[in-house]
Amino acid sequence: MDRRMFLKAGASLAVVSAVAACAKQAAAPAAKAELGAWGVALDNRNTAIKPGDDFFRYVNGGWIDRTEIPADKASYGAFDHVYDQAEKQVRAIIEESAAKGGAEGSIEKKIGDFYAAFMDEAGVEAKGAAPLKPSLDAIAAAADKTALCALFGTPGYPSPIESYVNVDSKNSARYLLNVVQSGLGMPNRDYYIQPKFAGESSKYKAYLEQLFTLAGVADPAGRAARVHALETRIAQAHWPLQDQRDALKTYNLVETAALPATAPGFAWPQFLTAMGAGDVAQVSLNERTALQRIAALYAARPLDEWKDWATAHRISDAARFLSKPFVDARFDFFGKVINGQQENRERWKRGVGAVEDALGEAIGQVYVARHFPEDSKAKMDTLVQNLLAAMKPRIEALDWMSAETKTRALEKLATFRTKIGYPSKWRDYTSLQIVPGDLLGNVDRAGAFALAWEMQKLKGPIDRDEWLMTPQTVNAYYWPEKNEIVFPAAILQPPFFDPNADPAVNYGAIGAVIGHEISHGFDDQGRLYNAEGLLNTWWTPADDRNFNERAKKVSDLYSTFEPLPDFKINGKQTLGEDIADFAGILIALDAYKLSLNGAEAPVLDELTGVQRFFLAYGQTWRDKIREEALKSQITSDVHSPSEFRVNGAVRNVDAWYDAFAVTEGQKMFVAPENRARIW
Repeated sequence: MDRRMFLKAGASLAVVSAVAACAKQAAAPAAKAELGAWGVALDNRNTAIKPGDDFFRYVNGGWIDRTEIPADKASYGAFDHVYDQAEKQVRAIIEESAAKGGAEGSIEKKIGDFYAAFMDEAGVEAKGAAPLKPSLDAIAAAADKTALCALFGTPGYPSPIESYVNVDSKNSARYLLNVVQSGLGMPNRDYYIQPKFAGESSKYKAYLEQLFTLAGVADPAGRAARVHALETRIAQAHWPLQDQRDALKTYNLVETAALPATAPGFAWPQFLTAMGAGDVAQVSLNERTALQRIAALYAARPLDEWKDWATAHRISDAARFLSKPFVDARFDFFGKVINGQQENRERWKRGVGAVEDALGEAIGQVYVARHFPEDSKAKMDTLVQNLLAAMKPRIEALDWMSAETKTRALEKLATFRTKIGYPSKWRDYTSLQIVPGDLLGNVDRAGAFALAWEMQKLKGPIDRDEWLMTPQTVNAYYWPEKNEIVFPAAILQPPFFDPNADPAVNYGAIGAVIGHEISHGFDDQGRLYNAEGLLNTWWTPADDRNFNERAKKVSDLYSTFEPLPDFKINGKQTLGEDIADFAGILIALDAYKLSLNGAEAPVLDELTGVQRFFLAYGQTWRDKIREEALKSQITSDVHSPSEFRVNGAVRNVDAWYDAFAVTEGQKMFVAPENRARIW
């Protein structure tokens, strides 16, 4: 998963206890797996469908037919099942902290006080809109655009221009402040400028009017119309997502002293000083031309218009932590209109999420102690090394890559760093103040703490031990600037990993996820970084052309998929994830075959080992999604919908055709000469 876009992939830990043992275990496990007899729920299939016509529904069609998406979810599938389990485990940790109390300033008391403030529904209702007053007054009091820019940089306030800190892509010895486009309330620029989103756009304007009304702001309809018009102008300035994920286009180093001349119209010194970056010498203007247009728009539009925008976004951002009318208004738009949810999540679930956002690593430290066996790190490391080893001969055997580039690719593979389970050092929350009963204040202070933590990185050396996810996160990622793959603890549950499952299943599930993360180092963007994590031209021109020709087959294929009428996948937008999906399958399948040490895998329920591998892969992407959420994903996500992460990926893998006797004439058949062949 790309560090900057946080993709929906997964990885596991204790998985190695079964998978790494595969070399010694050719028979089915003695203990019963959680799903089915050996790790795949065969009754979830729809065997009336040919695998070569729709493999996703062949594997999951029975489950799809009998499963209803829970009312509080936009989608439901394998990831959601595992997330629900982790959420319950985290709830127990938080509620125990709340019950235990603890000494003043202790982490237990901070966790407990934050959660108690969220769960005190009566107290929150009694305050109504009052917690908003100080920030709304500050916005109203801004005397000019310079003063408003200072608020934009202040924690707790929205900004049409935002930032994040990352390792400098061209100087791995330092951190760099990356400045990025922002300012939209709806998920993506297309919601403002595409006629097919006219309904959502109209409802968004009504939502803005409702926010102004609830906060007691005068002329709510007029202000909502002005904010909506301003955001439409911002949307027209934005880069599309396919350009946002371009590592070369988004590296634009600028001296901070030159910012007023480079992107005139925005009070850059005041903005940076307010966020704690006033002494930074250089920044990257990631979407350079978009940021220049936003700065010009800031200069051109009236101050009061920008105050209205800031007021609307402050109310919307805070609405989840206010009284019921605010909570309901926000849910009615973002939950129902954008994601199709029928009802809001239970209060305890929202409270758990809020505490995790603020104190995630503190909770993770307890989570690991309870739910991550001590020996799992070593076992998982063994499995990851097996997958890395399986990638090596793939690179060596490429017929389209020169020896020179192969040498560089193998150097990069050899320097991959792996992080498993949890960080080696935990974040210190001593300076974070949590006040009993002050929910929105606690949220704002947690935001200020997080921003200060980010900004202090700019003054120090690179922290090689830093994690971008908590251990209880059901996900995984690749960080190109550090050339590292990271696997949090929480995903070690079926269907991703089951110690009692058949080895083929664990390789097809968690093994393919690990392979996915490894191959991100060699996808269309990851391949641009060298072994040291630097954007560096290490490909020969001919090899570069060869890669792009093969990658185009992938993007062209996915661009033919149309999950909904008038909603096609943009293959350039999803290219990195699509490459990683089918490359991950290839790597994991090679590793599975190597683990057999030349022996034949057993046949279980008339299914070969390779068939079980692919069934497990399809099972991990089991998913149902609401139409509204699917529209949002197609428009705003770098991942293809789950159905196409299966059906798009396997049709490029020769072994899948052989395993399920897929022949010409079946719907998913691609002639061998037209299949994408990269890694």
